Amino acid sequence: MKLATKLIHAGAEPDPSTGAIMTPIYQTSTYVQSAPGKNKGYEYARSQNPTRKALEDALAVIENGKHALAFSSGVAATDAVIKLLQSGDEVIAGNDMYGGTYRLFTKVFEKFGIKFHYIDMSDANNITKTINANTKLIWAETPTNPLMNICDIATIAAIAKKSKLLMVVDNTFASPYLQNPLDLGADIVMHSVTKFIGGHSDVIQGCLVMNSSELREQLYFIQKSCGAVPGPMDCFLVLRGIKTLHVRMERHCENGKKIAHWLRNYSKVGKVFWPGFEDHPNHIIAKKQMRDFGSMLSFTLKDDSIENAMKVLSSTKIFSLAESLGGVESLINHPASMTHASIPREERIKNGLSESLIRLSVGIEDADDLIEDLKQAIG
Repeated sequence: MKLATKLIHAGAEPDPSTGAIMTPIYQTSTYVQSAPGKNKGYEYARSQNPTRKALEDALAVIENGKHALAFSSGVAATDAVIKLLQSGDEVIAGNDMYGGTYRLFTKVFEKFGIKFHYIDMSDANNITKTINANTKLIWAETPTNPLMNICDIATIAAIAKKSKLLMVVDNTFASPYLQNPLDLGADIVMHSVTKFIGGHSDVIQGCLVMNSSELREQLYFIQKSCGAVPGPMDCFLVLRGIKTLHVRMERHCENGKKIAHWLRNYSKVGKVFWPGFEDHPNHIIAKKQMRDFGSMLSFTLKDDSIENAMKVLSSTKIFSLAESLGGVESLINHPASMTHASIPREERIKNGLSESLIRLSVGIEDADDLIEDLKQAIG
């Protein structure tokens, strides 16, 4: 079955009592049982909910996985993965990553004795050099947030397998429409479902997708025990969002390409970070493992001052200045003071994230209008 068909029908079964084509919102906290433990697996809504189950079935199908778990946020999903580890274990992660993930790793889990190594993962040899006897997990983002760096999922997965490590890929920027890390050997795929999968800036949610039944049971136990579950209304909204992921992503990619090329050719713009450029580092890998290059991009100005960047950020009329990404509307963002403020300034700069970097989440409006908006804001 082709992806577009999967997105429409994954997890969708007519309601047996009414024939409703859309999954009902089971807004309940508990379930009446005919006898203790005799209720088709539904006892209490923290453990399971039929709306959530339909969503999890859909998420597994669209990521070509066997199992999925929906969480209350992307950070909650990430939190569950790290809880697979114990004190003394070590994690290899990218040095360009979402600030919320970095904050979780450094401010929460380091206190419990888990050590994190932040390296340039665009060269897989750096991973091999960093692995030691305590390494248990590799955490990869590709494309990365916010510099759009690319790492080779298949190569890193092979390294992980050889060393008996878990490999997790944060696939949020690509979405299942552009990239399927399980097909390339990853053990777990994480999404901030809030972003492209939900797609309408109206829900907070995360998910994990995997093939291993053993991993699924371990992660489900953590989720049930710690309680990071989404509500049924949120699950319904994501189910609705999934049905249009392919048509939205087609326009996202089309607009992203137009704007990336326009920015690169505009006299007042300095660097543009977008993996679709042929001279982008690891463009060949991106072309191999992605179906298209997405609508996330970052750029700097030729007059690379924080004052100029702030002027642009406050001058757009269609691009909204806001955190998050992946919605139908276009957003403009200042990573250094917004999404990545939790990363120390010296670390940001060392990793290439300048104080004046501007990140765009290109929506599905008319591309010409978006270009005119950027033009008047940049001046």
